[in-house]
Amino acid sequence: MDDIVLIGYFISLTILFIFGLHGFIMIYYHKKYRDRQPVESKLESFEPKVTIQLPLYNELYVAERLIKATCQIDYPKDKLEIQVLDDSTDETVDIVANIVKIKQQEGFNIKHIRRGTRKGYKAGALKYGLELAEGEFIAIFDADFIPHKEFLRRTLRFFSDEKVGLVQTRWEHINGDYSIITKAQALALDGHFVIEQTVRNKAGFFINFNGTGGIWRKSCILDAGNWHDDTLTEDLDLSYRAQLKGWRFVFLRDFTSPAELPSEINALKAQQFRWTKGAVETAKKILPLVWKSKQPLRIKLQSTFHLTNNLVFPFILLAAILNVPLIFIKNSGAHEAYFAIMSIFVLAFISSFLFYMYAQRDIRTDWRKKIILFPLFMAGSMGFAVNNSRAVIEGLLNRKSEFVRTPKFKLESNKDSWFGNKYLNGRIGFSVIVEAILAIYCFVGVVSSVYFMELAAIPFQILFFLGFSFVSYTSIKHALVSKKINE
Repeated sequence: MDDIVLIGYFISLTILFIFGLHGFIMIYYHKKYRDRQPVESKLESFEPKVTIQLPLYNELYVAERLIKATCQIDYPKDKLEIQVLDDSTDETVDIVANIVKIKQQEGFNIKHIRRGTRKGYKAGALKYGLELAEGEFIAIFDADFIPHKEFLRRTLRFFSDEKVGLVQTRWEHINGDYSIITKAQALALDGHFVIEQTVRNKAGFFINFNGTGGIWRKSCILDAGNWHDDTLTEDLDLSYRAQLKGWRFVFLRDFTSPAELPSEINALKAQQFRWTKGAVETAKKILPLVWKSKQPLRIKLQSTFHLTNNLVFPFILLAAILNVPLIFIKNSGAHEAYFAIMSIFVLAFISSFLFYMYAQRDIRTDWRKKIILFPLFMAGSMGFAVNNSRAVIEGLLNRKSEFVRTPKFKLESNKDSWFGNKYLNGRIGFSVIVEAILAIYCFVGVVSSVYFMELAAIPFQILFFLGFSFVSYTSIKHALVSKKINE
């Protein structure tokens, strides 16, 4: 039995080690290409016809805010078309109809487009709107975004290169300091945008459209095969198909698109589940095409890391489970060489810390204050292992599921609250019970580590305990509050 635990733990940490060390590679490229900037057009005026798509589904709290912000974008009205792709089934329909009517009277070419079905979910809505689109370029904003007025002026200039198919902007966080949940998300997303997206783009690797806050060349979308609805991450799927066809993408680190982060944990879980499962589905679909392509080996390897990094979650979960018996095995006096070798795996933790530290240092003047949250972010990642492992497994097994959109709350300051939001889910799922059991189980690991004076193990045992405790407790608390409100 001991051998099974030791082998299983070694395999888990090896997988986590490999993906963790990839952070060092990102930091290397980050330093190497720090001064490289995207090439902008020198044309003084470039004003092609643009269509802005606003995909909505039951967004009564933020639909009006989004439409008003979109109409404030600095661009000639006769060159701008706005499509509100509204698949809603509630009072959002009337809210959108009213604001669209007002904006039409103000001279905007804005259309309220209803399909009468949710077929294909967001991908289906975008594809339907594309068939009707007048613009040569297609900008997309989700309901939780508030685009800057100069969005089109700052992005269109890069399309002077006819091979550029997409310009993606960095997400900024309207409510990044709202709660510990939004602070952890902001840290994670900053790592993705400031390091991953920036480095991949500057180094010539493939990047992904993030689903919103970006603008496409319409011909690029069509050339790549249009939107597909066979994965939950239609944005990642189309991105790779386009780049495999030879289109270039541009990522703008220093121009942002503000957005609202989920502050209710069950909404965040739904979002993370969709992103994780969709990425696995896309990896299964796209990676064979990547490896069959004529792309350089460096791009194939980097794309593989990019598309498969969510596979770490089942191994995080396995490590959490095996951590406890490992303490007793170690204190049986055997396998000394094994545990000496295992100490090298701490490098993955250091790599991750440096990765997020550099991300914060590049864009935040108060980066020291932000990076202090890193242990809490790590604990949260561990706590999400059950939710995201289920997503990975479902993706690998080809289990299809509904596109569950993330409820929006219109939180713009610390005075705002999500309490009373009609879209909240008051259900306590089975995974929450598993998380609670794991919290108790990991507490046994903490106590055992203290008892046996395993000082090196205590921090990781505490992180697992705090992660599962926080996620399970907050999930139950938010679900009960939501249930009470909806009653």
